[in-house]
Amino acid sequence: MAARALTDVPLSPTPMRARRQSGHRPALIAAILAGIAVAACGEAQETSGAADGGAISPPLAITNPLGDITLGDADAPVAVVEYASFTCSHCAAFHALNLPPLKENYIDTGKVFYVFREYPLDPVATAASMLARCVAPESYLQFSDVLFARQQQWAFVPDARAALAEIARQGGIGAAQFEACMTDQTVFDGLREIQRHAQEQLDVQATPTIFVNDRKIDGNLPWPQLEEIITNKLPE
Repeated sequence: MAARALTDVPLSPTPMRARRQSGHRPALIAAILAGIAVAACGEAQETSGAADGGAISPPLAITNPLGDITLGDADAPVAVVEYASFTCSHCAAFHALNLPPLKENYIDTGKVFYVFREYPLDPVATAASMLARCVAPESYLQFSDVLFARQQQWAFVPDARAALAEIARQGGIGAAQFEACMTDQTVFDGLREIQRHAQEQLDVQATPTIFVNDRKIDGNLPWPQLEEIITNKLPE
């Protein structure tokens, strides 16, 4: 059975309106797309970090059926877990404005372990998540940066499917593989399972929802506020 949210439901744009994000030059996005590795359909989405170490505690420490997308040392003293939707403008703002300093100052220095989990708000976001899962795990976050940077070009247009297919083509995903990605029941079920767990066990209702260790943050905070929360969680 194919994933109904993608084959039977029109990919109409979500009513949200995203703000344009600065700092992503077209040439840079093109270069990122050109360098993205593509995973074969059905290939396991393993990641370099396990989301059950360090500061991650139950019920956040789960086995993601699709494999968690992570950055940094799983034994870092602080864990930042983000639940995001690709059609969410505030998620795009987080990735444009907060993730770069978070990575430079805390993830790359071994202080923070970062976990990205999909929480699609609508069929268009589900399609984008399924497309991102067709990319090799090591390229996932680069591809997600492209999706967020180009959000206005595919998330809020009459034919979101065609717009996503064009982004996929630029990233080396041909038409046949794109169709396979859009109807991959295993990926679809995995996305729904993670979303169900987030709703029932973590009370995630919107995006972005960010956990800094055991502290839940609803929405995207300005970087200085988020940084203060992170530094307060670091050991003395």
